[in-house]
Amino acid sequence: MHCDCDNVVLFFPVVTGATSGIGKAYAIELARRGLDVVLVGRSEDKLQTVAMEIEDVYGRETHTIKVNFNDGHHIYPDIAQGLRDLEIGILVNNVGMTYSENFAYFLETPNAYEKITNIVNCNMLSVPQMCRLVLPQMAKRRRGLIINISSEIGVRPHPLVSLYSATKLFVTYFSQCLHAEYKSEGITVQCVAPFMVSTNMIKHRPVNCFIKSAPAFVYEALNTVGYSTFTSGCLSHALQSEALTLLLPSWIQMSTFFIRLLRKTSDVSPWENDKQKVMEKEE
Repeated sequence: MHCDCDNVVLFFPVVTGATSGIGKAYAIELARRGLDVVLVGRSEDKLQTVAMEIEDVYGRETHTIKVNFNDGHHIYPDIAQGLRDLEIGILVNNVGMTYSENFAYFLETPNAYEKITNIVNCNMLSVPQMCRLVLPQMAKRRRGLIINISSEIGVRPHPLVSLYSATKLFVTYFSQCLHAEYKSEGITVQCVAPFMVSTNMIKHRPVNCFIKSAPAFVYEALNTVGYSTFTSGCLSHALQSEALTLLLPSWIQMSTFFIRLLRKTSDVSPWENDKQKVMEKEE
């Protein structure tokens, strides 16, 4: 792997949302490549399961920090305490959530007061707060790697997932600006903006030429570190991004006709779906 991981091998990577999906895949792949790992997530049982897998299969040391990123700024002193005696060389800001299983108008969001706050806390606040915790060490050493997981939906506006799209755009812009500020300090900030990866966020849809498995996606994405600071993560998703740009220009995507057509693809209105829950992407 041609990446800054080689330069920070003596230091711990921290992975948020590390108990499933993309986050778990990053934690395991970093362990496979010889690194000890700090796992951050909201489920103690799942954290211990991933930690045991890493220790048993790869023989790497793990630390776990149990927090719920939905809880806002109150959690970060606890995370700082958990990281206090560790040298952190890599941060993977992966934790994130969506608020609807279907394409939906903003006002169709059930439990909107709670969900709006949760998604902002989880998708947006977590990124700069985690960077704030690890950047001082990296700047002092003049080396480090931060990987922020955005989304193709955050590359340009996407109606009917408006809040999720906007939070991912925040991640994209914040990552690009942070890299510009700190690249002279030896710190790389990479933004990864994937299309669909088979995780609980998309109901574990079958893997095919368009949908990657989480381990396969992360393997390719990590190999882009050192070559690109903004990436779709893998060749398949890069090609899909280019095709979407050509075939679905913004004037069509933002049109009322297209929005109504897209809304009709949803099976059930969010108001009527008993299974409609906040889905935290612990990945």
